[in-house]
Amino acid sequence: QEYSARIVGRDELTDSALLQLTEKVDHELPTVKFGDSSIMQPGDWVMAIGNPFGQEHSVSVGGISATRAGGEGMQITSARRADVLQTDAAINPGNSGGPLINLRGEVIGVNTAIATTGIVQGNVGVGFAIPSNTIREILPQLQSGKVTRGRVGVLVGNVRRQAVDELGLKQKMGAVVTSVEEDSPAENAGL
Repeated sequence: QEYSARIVGRDELTDSALLQLTEKVDHELPTVKFGDSSIMQPGDWVMAIGNPFGQEHSVSVGGISATRAGGEGMQITSARRADVLQTDAAINPGNSGGPLINLRGEVIGVNTAIATTGIVQGNVGVGFAIPSNTIREILPQLQSGKVTRGRVGVLVGNVRRQAVDELGLKQKMGAVVTSVEEDSPAENAGL
């Protein structure tokens, strides 16, 4: 059944949007529960649901291949990475926005992207989903209509052994600012 909806909030970093039905429904709609994506481990079984290549309500089965967070996350922009669950469940064009479900039937991710070889534009066994905990975290901001994130505008690196003497440090701890983005809060603060 089709329903009319409007976008309440959108977040490009997590490739997510919150929709609101624009007309009242005279019956209860089925719902799904969010699971805890932080407990997912490589080898856990999952199902990806979506409409790959226009094939409605398709289900593919696979496992969690890896959990990628922080610096290992999926590159979104030159300065941003998103935490993702990597899966070998077949995700193809048309699966984006569909749920990645654990064996308890809980949504533990939202399918968002695939790795491609450039030659093959379909699934090569490396798909990515935004973790449900990330979606749950930004949900209040999506409800308000705007997602806001902080940005410093610096790239940092580890303190190299020779830098300890060069910088006059007592020990090899901390981080070194390797570059400052133009027109960033860091540059405006004088870094």
